[in-house]
Amino acid sequence: MSISVVILAAGLGTRMKSNKAKVLQSLSGKAMIFHILKQAFAISDDVSVVLSHQKELIEEEICKDFKNVRFFTQDLEHYPGTAGALKSYTPKYERLLVLCGDMPLITQKSLEKMRDLQADFGVAVFESKEPKNYGRVVLKNDEVQKIVEFKDADENERKISICNSGVYVIKSEILAQVLPQISNQNAAKEYYLTDAIALAKNLNTSVKACFVDELEFMGVNDKFELSAAETLMQDRIKKELMLQGVIFHNPSSSFISCEAVFKGECEIYEHVRIEGKSVIENSIIKSSSVVEDSVVINSDLGPLAHLRPKCELVNTHIGNFVECKNAKLKGVKAGHLSYLGDCEIDEGTNVGCGTITCNYDGLKKHKTIIGKKVFIGSDTQLIAPVTIEDEVIIAAGSSVSGCVPKGALFINRAEKKIVKDFFYKKFGLQ
Repeated sequence: MSISVVILAAGLGTRMKSNKAKVLQSLSGKAMIFHILKQAFAISDDVSVVLSHQKELIEEEICKDFKNVRFFTQDLEHYPGTAGALKSYTPKYERLLVLCGDMPLITQKSLEKMRDLQADFGVAVFESKEPKNYGRVVLKNDEVQKIVEFKDADENERKISICNSGVYVIKSEILAQVLPQISNQNAAKEYYLTDAIALAKNLNTSVKACFVDELEFMGVNDKFELSAAETLMQDRIKKELMLQGVIFHNPSSSFISCEAVFKGECEIYEHVRIEGKSVIENSIIKSSSVVEDSVVINSDLGPLAHLRPKCELVNTHIGNFVECKNAKLKGVKAGHLSYLGDCEIDEGTNVGCGTITCNYDGLKKHKTIIGKKVFIGSDTQLIAPVTIEDEVIIAAGSSVSGCVPKGALFINRAEKKIVKDFFYKKFGLQ
């Protein structure tokens, strides 16, 4: 069944108290509106977004992931409110699903339920123990009689526990008939889409209620609600991963990006952060480690290790306090206290404690290439650009530059010097 989807995202979002637009607030690694668009495109090829505040910034962010979105601009000055948002919008199909831009927890299954509702006009509603400022829904046998906005509700109406989610499905021709009749004669002086219900009923249109999950349809308006939504989404992500076979130790303490991919049997210890489009395959990520947009295959990482973007680890051990950036490591051991940046290190190589790739000369980055079965002693500086061929030993405390040929020993420590009784002479003890 073809249906158009429009997402209302033109509001100022003042309760978020942020210079960033509300729908661009990050949730599990992506902007809030990303999650809604992902679900919308799962059920429709005609998805539109209505914008106003920070329109250009939001469009730019959306287009990074979604190329086929239609954009419309709401005239907030003359037509504020949810009905005002649809003044310039034209759907492609005969039926229209209206979503809110601050509902990042909504799922494809729920959207399909709304899409398949046998009604000319449907309203997603939920029963709440704490209705807060939601519009109240007056029902009679699942037929919506009216929706009263909280600001306009009287004392008895505010006691109603059935709430309007702000999500609607409606025939496009009905919307076209009732939209011009909606006025702003209310406490907020806004054009409410909820007024379409009474107008539609005057056309003998049936308005059906579709009961949905309150948490899934929760609106995110401030930083507290953003935090609550983050927790719910993280629980959802980790539950799905655990059902796929991933082992989590204290899952609530870790953060997993919504774009991260796990393959095989992985193990995630407490306080781990997996960001971006990271891929973790048959690997163990130990306590308090961070992985950013990197690939980890058949490896173990941490505790307290950090993979910055563009790392690729295969059959590798990275220990505590090791930081890697743009590093390709294959069959490598780096046990502790090292920085490996802009480098390629081949199998069988051991990186000693305190090893540093000096990859930046103040103007540009340089690369370090290390071959197979190389032994790098502790406290070594690899001053890029540098190439170390296979089966080389680098003595502890060395500063390496240029090229070290296969099978060689590299050592460049200063000559040992002992000054007898220097301590006593310096402090006047003799």
